[in-house]
Amino acid sequence: MTKELLTGAELIVRSLEYLNVSTVFGLPGGAILPAYDPLYDSPIRHILARHEQGAGHMAEGYAQATGELGVVIATSGPGATNLITPLANALMDSTPLLAITGQVASTAIGNDAFQEAYTVGLSMVATKHNYLITDATEIPQVLKEAKYIATSGRPGPVLVDIPKDILNQKTSWVEPKTLDLPGYKPTLEPNPKMIQQAAALIKSSKKPILYVGGGIIHSKSHKELYNLATTHNIPVVTTLMGRGAFPDGHELCLEMPGMHGNYTATTSIQNSDLLIAIGVRFDDRVTANPEFFAQNAKVIHADIDPAEIGKVREAEVPIVGDAKSVLIGLTKALEGSDLDTDNWVSDLKEMKQNFPLSYDQKDDGPLKVPYVLEQLQNLTEEEAVVVSGVGQHQMWISQHWNFTEPNTWLNSGGLGTMGYSLPAAIGAQTAFPDKLVLALDGDGCFQMTCQELITASTENIPIKIVVFNNGNHGMVRQWQKIFYKSKFSASELTHHTPDYVKLAESMGAIGLRMTKKDDVKKIFNEMLNINDKPVLIDCVVDPEDMVFPMVPAGGSNDQIIMNKEDLKQL
Repeated sequence: MTKELLTGAELIVRSLEYLNVSTVFGLPGGAILPAYDPLYDSPIRHILARHEQGAGHMAEGYAQATGELGVVIATSGPGATNLITPLANALMDSTPLLAITGQVASTAIGNDAFQEAYTVGLSMVATKHNYLITDATEIPQVLKEAKYIATSGRPGPVLVDIPKDILNQKTSWVEPKTLDLPGYKPTLEPNPKMIQQAAALIKSSKKPILYVGGGIIHSKSHKELYNLATTHNIPVVTTLMGRGAFPDGHELCLEMPGMHGNYTATTSIQNSDLLIAIGVRFDDRVTANPEFFAQNAKVIHADIDPAEIGKVREAEVPIVGDAKSVLIGLTKALEGSDLDTDNWVSDLKEMKQNFPLSYDQKDDGPLKVPYVLEQLQNLTEEEAVVVSGVGQHQMWISQHWNFTEPNTWLNSGGLGTMGYSLPAAIGAQTAFPDKLVLALDGDGCFQMTCQELITASTENIPIKIVVFNNGNHGMVRQWQKIFYKSKFSASELTHHTPDYVKLAESMGAIGLRMTKKDDVKKIFNEMLNINDKPVLIDCVVDPEDMVFPMVPAGGSNDQIIMNKEDLKQL
């Protein structure tokens, strides 16, 4: 019996179906065009982005919201190079992403052919792994491997580059083999001796802190974290990427530490005698100058990526393993133990009361972002998925929004990619059409990928967008004000150009505007009652506002600037 012959392009689509991919984001072009022909007849939904960077961020948002693989497709040359930013972003934030790119014909590679780029080389440092397909028969096996690499161990992006002649090559479907990747064996189960050593340190500690990050969310171990923390009365700080891993509002939750973290979270680390660091990488936004970071604390550092352990801070107990397995192991090793942490927890509770986050919203004054955020959260009865841009508003959201569940806070933490919010929100809403998805963005960020509002409108993706319009690149302005004598070089935008309401309407969305305190609830209620198309609110906010607390880059976490008055000490 003769086997059915399929083109390489048909094998891509069949492989994606085989891997249970239901949605892809992308933009066609010459080299990848053969793949779009069989995709037309596939049940896989394709979301047409207006720019490949937007498509990549959409796939990231889909992956971050679901915890599953996001898939993006692009053509060769500029299509592939436009993906470098979301690939690097996904690598920094450990987001499982599969990028499939077209390439010029294999006979033309290296000849500077039209729309040729050395995609494998360019993407090498922005991906966890990448492939160049040289025979269409390889496609099913390679895509199965790519998904496994992207989603296992420390998640990350994998790129598969396929020349156009390989897309047109005819061959038969070969069932992917059982995976056997000798050079790739993530360690999931921690060493039992290390678990016992860690448990011994925890038992002897008087001031322990669970310092947790995105690894908790990636490993779906928030319940195990909650069990360990509450059983043994251990306070928890959650990094920017770990927000939602432990519920805000719980008496043991200290929320975010670091450069713009709250006073108690940052100071608790400085005063602790033991850091139980799980799924974190001691990022410079948290540690500031490592020389002064948690000087009196011993460190237990558990991470699935062995490269992270000891990279910034030496650990007394290093543990390589999946966060869920580590937490289960620690919980078992601590069974029956009665930790003496009551005084520590009481001291931190008092600190929270003495050093709260604050803002001053005057009745007739300009809008303050924290006030707007609190009003919006009060009006959202359901658990919203909040997607942020980068900068001041990102810090205010992390500070003032109460996150109680994982995968409800999406942002660009490691790379700090402006333009992430809008397309990532489209990806999240695509994954969860019945959830409330909020793209809370700054005006500078929004202008970088605002064309993707067209995608949301034409694909009937009813995201809710709030543009915090301060007429500036806010965080840049804040630093210029503090460190550059208020010389606002190239950081000023305007409140009025573009007209965001008209821009939204021109792209098929609803445009609204709020400028004063009395507007806020009314406009938000109007936004929340519209569910058949995207809504954008131009929220005009105070351009002079600054984010506090603040630890200057390279400084010490013992020297926290709480307000404008404290700036005099610099």
